[in-house]
Amino acid sequence: MTAMEQIDLLGSTINDLENLMQKLGEPKFKGRQLFKWLYFARERDFEKMTNLSRELRRRLSERFAFGRLEVDRVSQSSDGTEKILFALNDGLFVETVRIPEKQKATACVSSQVGCPLACKFCATGRIGFRRNLTPGEIVGQLLYLRGKYNSEAFENIVFMGMGEPLLNYENLIRSIGIISSEIGLSQSAKKITVSTVGIVPQIYMLADSGLKVNLAISLHAATDEKRRKVMPAAKSYPLAELIRAAKYFAEKREKRVTFEYILFDGFNDTLQDVKDLSNLVKGVPCKINILSYNSVEGLPYRRPSEKKVNEFGRLLYPRAPVVTIRKSRGLDIEAACGQLAGKKNI
Repeated sequence: MTAMEQIDLLGSTINDLENLMQKLGEPKFKGRQLFKWLYFARERDFEKMTNLSRELRRRLSERFAFGRLEVDRVSQSSDGTEKILFALNDGLFVETVRIPEKQKATACVSSQVGCPLACKFCATGRIGFRRNLTPGEIVGQLLYLRGKYNSEAFENIVFMGMGEPLLNYENLIRSIGIISSEIGLSQSAKKITVSTVGIVPQIYMLADSGLKVNLAISLHAATDEKRRKVMPAAKSYPLAELIRAAKYFAEKREKRVTFEYILFDGFNDTLQDVKDLSNLVKGVPCKINILSYNSVEGLPYRRPSEKKVNEFGRLLYPRAPVVTIRKSRGLDIEAACGQLAGKKNI
């Protein structure tokens, strides 16, 4: 069997590898050992997996491989933010962002090539939906960072890159299982955030999954009429339904939900918007992140002044329990929120 015909194990779960070992006539626990070698130790050479028998190592080497994502380009921002463009096996591209801050770093991970939701302000939405990423392609983004930065690769993981993670739900869950396993990437699920425009059924599913991940909901407007103007998906999930789902998640998870609110100059930045937003989230254990719109070439929306953003936050805080103004990172390399497009996909 040639190398081209080898089966790639990247993205395999513990259960997958346990089943593989049983098919090979080996004890089930060998699957856990292999899982730890591949993800925790990041060892791709089966011959170096010394707690596996020599014969098993030979068979694995002949029939299997543990792949990696191919890096096409790395862009470095003046603020230290790094954007990695990965070339996928089918000729498509996907982007990942690493945001350093003091002694910590956040990895912003993609879940789809493109996005089907077509938010009017988002570069990813402009390229349309190409396909879901596999668990291997999701985890592979993080393995690249671990290989480059080791223990300093990331403190937090946010599924806020390209795509809507809750529309790739099965692969998302499989990926989080690998990422959060103590013998996998060993990243606490409590430091993983899944961001969504508000796919209501999957919010309930995620709440009931038992995974201790965090939830961030892209709100961006506090009335259905206004939200539908910039987020077509809002037509399927009215705010009343979305808020009920958010409250359910917060109570089930016993942690605040985060509402992301991008400010567009002259659209959602008035005192009335402050009042509407505070009324909307009343009774929901939550915090609100305010972000300035990050400009995308060819789109009509404008970035508000820093003064206007600060004033919006000042007016909102007494009315909402926790309000944070987030600074944009990686603007000069188009790595900020809403700017990821994997340019070669266009």
